[in-house]
Amino acid sequence: MENEKQLTISSNGSRSSQTYVLATAFLTLFAIVGFIIYGLPFFYDFMTKEYGWSRAVVTSGNALGKLLVAPLFGFFAGWLIDYYGPRRLMLAGVLMAGTALVGLSMSSSLPFFYLFYILNALGYVFGGPLPCQVLISRWFDKNRGKAMGIAYLGIGSGGALVPYIIAGLEKNLGWHLTLVTLGILIILIAFPMAYFIKEPTRVFGAKGNVPSLVPTGTILKNPNFYLLAIGSMCSIGAVGGIMQHLKLYLIDHDFSQFQAARILFFVMLSSLAGRVLMGFLADLINRKYVMILIYMIVACAIPLLMVPDFSGKIYIFAVIFGVGLGGDYMIIPLMAADLFGIKALGRTMGIILVADGIAESVFPMLVGALYNETSKSYTVGFTVLICVATLGAIIVSFLPQTIKNKRMKE
Repeated sequence: MENEKQLTISSNGSRSSQTYVLATAFLTLFAIVGFIIYGLPFFYDFMTKEYGWSRAVVTSGNALGKLLVAPLFGFFAGWLIDYYGPRRLMLAGVLMAGTALVGLSMSSSLPFFYLFYILNALGYVFGGPLPCQVLISRWFDKNRGKAMGIAYLGIGSGGALVPYIIAGLEKNLGWHLTLVTLGILIILIAFPMAYFIKEPTRVFGAKGNVPSLVPTGTILKNPNFYLLAIGSMCSIGAVGGIMQHLKLYLIDHDFSQFQAARILFFVMLSSLAGRVLMGFLADLINRKYVMILIYMIVACAIPLLMVPDFSGKIYIFAVIFGVGLGGDYMIIPLMAADLFGIKALGRTMGIILVADGIAESVFPMLVGALYNETSKSYTVGFTVLICVATLGAIIVSFLPQTIKNKRMKE
């Protein structure tokens, strides 16, 4: 125990390594999550026009990819990270994600469309939030919430820039070559940084020995695991349902490509503030209450899309929803680390990633199916998302309070 404490102090004392880790996580999330998760929906209207696919079909690629990949590889990826560290998986994930976008640019048939969405989902699992969460949690202890918030600014930054990048490139290159360019950019941005990551000595010990890990069965027997998993599913599903359809909603309301890009920019810009604010709060007050606050912000923002138009309505929505979006993904690994410890974080988040991936894929497809083509109305689908986000907050309220400014034994 004393040796482990010395290792923890040693790794936390390496400021230059911590800075590099933060930069790596920031740029990886910038590319793999910011560019892909918030960039691909910007292509949906191009696909529906050129290929004649419905909204349910264009959102089904994301659903199929995550429904297949998350259950099969989520826990496996978490197990590999717990044993061998996140670096190798990050490198593989970045290459998969970039290749997937290049492939999607040429996928005019549904089999290839689904194939490359599966590859995209693999890139997300192996190179996205999961390894970055573990990386940050292993290198930071006292200021873990702030560090996670800073790293997750990469998502908001990438998500804020990508609509303008896409709109500008599409105007000059067409949407197919724009997808290719985006895939190449992802590899160029994220791969070099991940390549030079050093695994923290606290994970492997002074001699590089793999430590004993918390048994997976212990995690699965804990009822708090299921509260966290189901609660996060609800909120992630609501957020995914909105973000996958937001541009299509804006097009229905006669926004141009650049106007839609501006709204998405405001959402992601607000998410930056949300990540910083919620990361700061997570180090100040009980994280359970921060989680409930985030989920209720999401639930309260969605009705703005359903009320009659008034001046500035969409921008008010963008600011409120963006703050909730910013904290949503970030708070889950912080709660998981407090509840189950750092040594189990990879496997815990690997399983939760499966649950959240299912929610994030099913709800956008459900909203697409509930969309009224005749009246161009999302009322029923968005009402479902409000109820689901509220349910998530209620479920999370049953979690125990984590100890302020302390970590559970790891």
